[in-house]
Amino acid sequence: MSLDNLRDLYQQVILERYKKPRNRGKTDPIDRYQKGHNPSCGDTIEITLHLTASENGAGDRIEDVKFEGEGCAIAMASADLMADALRGKTTTEALEMVQKFQSMMRGEAEFPQELRKLNVMQGVAQFPVRIKCANLSWHTLRAAIELAQNAEPAGFVSNE
Repeated sequence: MSLDNLRDLYQQVILERYKKPRNRGKTDPIDRYQKGHNPSCGDTIEITLHLTASENGAGDRIEDVKFEGEGCAIAMASADLMADALRGKTTTEALEMVQKFQSMMRGEAEFPQELRKLNVMQGVAQFPVRIKCANLSWHTLRAAIELAQNAEPAGFVSNE
C-alpha cells in the first residue's frame, strides 16, 4: 500500500471512529474507573472496565470497556479502537498491549494480524505533537487496571 493510500486510510478510520464511536458510555457494572487528561491540548477521557473471572479464577478478564470524554479526533478514535481490541483480554494482556501501543507510537513495533485495526494509529507517529492524544486512553487504561479493586481513583491521570 502506498504512503498516500495509508495516510488516507488512517484519516478515514480516525474520522469514522470519532464521528460514530462504538464504545462510548459506561460499563455496567463498573469494576474499574479512571479519568485521564492531556494538559497540552485539553483532551479528557474517562475509562470504565467491567471485569470477570478468567480461567485461573481471578477477576481479571476484561468483559467490557467504555469511554466518555471530549477531545480531538485522534484521542477519541484511539479510545474507541482500544476498547474494541481489549474485550476478552486479561488485564495482563491489556498491559502488554499498552506497552506495544506506546512502542508503535515511537515507530518501534506494530500489532499482529488479529489486532491490525490498531495499526491504523501508526500514522499519528508522523506528528509528534499528536502522539500524546493517541496515548491518552492507553495511559488512563493502565492506571485503571493498576488501581486496586474498590479503590478510589486519584483524580486525573496525566499523560505528561
